Amino acid sequence: MIDLIKQDEDRNEMPSSLEGQFLVAMPNLKGPHFERSVVYLCSHSQDGAMGLVVNQVSTQITFPDLLRQVDILGENDDMINLPMPARGMDVLNGGPVDQGRGFVLHSADYKLESSTLAVSDEICLTATVEILRALAEGRGPKSALLTLGYAGWSPGQLEDELQSNSWLTCSADSSLLFDCTPGERYDRSLQLMGIDLSMLSSEAGHA
Repeated sequence: MIDLIKQDEDRNEMPSSLEGQFLVAMPNLKGPHFERSVVYLCSHSQDGAMGLVVNQVSTQITFPDLLRQVDILGENDDMINLPMPARGMDVLNGGPVDQGRGFVLHSADYKLESSTLAVSDEICLTATVEILRALAEGRGPKSALLTLGYAGWSPGQLEDELQSNSWLTCSADSSLLFDCTPGERYDRSLQLMGIDLSMLSSEAGHA
């Protein structure tokens, strides 16, 4: 789904772009998709924003199940044949849009020409079946997380949500993406900002 993401020539049009940063849900933000969510923003310009929720594990599908759906694993293939990182990979609910499509955030040691977008120096995004195959065969990126679906904002929508204090923002930390479990990412993101959740009010500003 790389076509959803603005390319390099468009990124400089918005000096206040939050691309490559985290959005961290404030306590007043409710709903099944975004309550206590951490979103990694892959794109943010005057045309809108696109990001991936990185801390909500899907209860509907496992990584081996997904590999079977795209014919990388056969129906009778044992997941023990997968490399160790792939066996333990979670499938995350990336957001309410296009939930049948997979998106992989990963370290910059792996790139597919014309398919991989470098969001930052450390973090890339690839949304093709080929990266799933590479992960299953042990030749993918050193670090990766997989989401189904994404979160999208129309022009001005995210800015309105920031104005209404629905989100905190902070610089992305690759260790939070790749070294923490999904369940740890919300509290860890607040710790990175030096924020105690028990002291956080709906009137807090941006970090």
